[in-house]
Amino acid sequence: MCYPTPSELASAARALADEHPGPARLRRAGTSRGGRPLWLLSIEPGGRPRGAGVLVVAGAHANEPVGGATALALARRVLHEPAVRAGRGWHFLLCADPDGAALHRTPRPRSLLDYHRNFFRPPGPEQPEWAPSLLPPDRLPPETLALTALIDELRPALQVSLHGTDLGGSWVQLTRDIPGLAEPFAKSAAELRIPVETGASDAAGWPSPGPGIFVMPQAGADPNGAFHPEDTRLSTWYHAHRYAGTTAIVEVPMWASDLVDDPAPHPDPRGALRVLAGRLAADAALVARVRDRVPGSGEPGAFVPGSFVLGAGGPGAFVPGAGGPGGREPGADPAAGPGSHPGPGADADAAALLRAVDWTLALIPRITVEWTGSGAPAEATAASISSIDAFARRLSLRAASMLLRVLRAQGHPAAPGLDRLVTGWCEEFGARFRARRIPVATQVEHQSRTVLAAFERLVAEGLDGEGLDGAGEPGRPAGPDGAVSA
Repeated sequence: MCYPTPSELASAARALADEHPGPARLRRAGTSRGGRPLWLLSIEPGGRPRGAGVLVVAGAHANEPVGGATALALARRVLHEPAVRAGRGWHFLLCADPDGAALHRTPRPRSLLDYHRNFFRPPGPEQPEWAPSLLPPDRLPPETLALTALIDELRPALQVSLHGTDLGGSWVQLTRDIPGLAEPFAKSAAELRIPVETGASDAAGWPSPGPGIFVMPQAGADPNGAFHPEDTRLSTWYHAHRYAGTTAIVEVPMWASDLVDDPAPHPDPRGALRVLAGRLAADAALVARVRDRVPGSGEPGAFVPGSFVLGAGGPGAFVPGAGGPGGREPGADPAAGPGSHPGPGADADAAALLRAVDWTLALIPRITVEWTGSGAPAEATAASISSIDAFARRLSLRAASMLLRVLRAQGHPAAPGLDRLVTGWCEEFGARFRARRIPVATQVEHQSRTVLAAFERLVAEGLDGEGLDGAGEPGRPAGPDGAVSA
């Protein structure tokens, strides 16, 4: 089993809708910057809905392709097992960033090096879910606007965002706690031999009601985890709160490492973070020196390392009409192949890659300062430090990998040297974490089980919006800005 492309996802969804014309419907929910369609597959409950439904979002990060496969698997299950639907509508946004997915080209990676050969992850302001935390409302990309419009239309009781990590374990981030989720999540992970990432760096400093389950900051709390540059409360994940909904972000690894599931106390967290910060700064400097030899700034909306100001809509921000990487013409057929609609070509791809390189390099100085500052944790588990170690390695590796793609395309004389660096970093990453590959089918199964368990727990707790008009939930009225009061 390999990761499906956006066109393959659309073709499979069209086939499902044709086979089940009653409950299933495929429609275009929006258009990307590059003119690609954003497809929504809906499975209606049949009869009057018993409550608010579920919105599943796949492909929000271009380099995390498992979500599309999971969305299809879940759609097939709710179609063939009506009891799973529980009288609610299930809606699947098959790929939230089809432009980014077109530039990340690793459908069947055999190794970490293979995965990084054609790697792409856009800068934060070009990511559909994160853009609202980094840009003013009038500069949001169309993918973000389409997603928030869907949430406004569907008012889901549960929004699930399907994510993945290259190497590590599985964890879940919640905008509100879902009582009882930790048990089925842990059981699924154990059965499938997927480690639970108990100290995920993405959720550093957040409350954890159970191993691998993290609850995001609420109103009145510090918006950031220990190392977060963005305010998660401004992301599309919190948009569902306007309708008393809850969002779950389900992460699953491509390669597993048991080091991220080690609960033993680390003997010297601050010392370890100083070492990791030093290595990250040195690795980033190697990439930056090569970047300085490459002409071009990734226009439009270039990032200059060190110049980024959060929330200012400045360098790297979305520019209306600029198009996306490998753009397609509007109205593209969902079954059309990759070459059916020629895009702007290599120059646009190189610009997108360079914007992402510059964004990544610009983040690193702030991260290293935080890791070595007074706010660094004095106590931490071995799992937490391992998760931060993996995070540090992937930052510099991603920047180098995307830059290498540009150099190879240009025939740049620095390409062979950078190629050796990327190869060595991939080998070190896998060896340090004793990486073992998780089959795609296993990743999909674990994500699917976790999504279904989250929904079942919401229903059991009476937090699924049954009998509500979408304005709030029992005892928790929506405020004037759509937020539900605590």
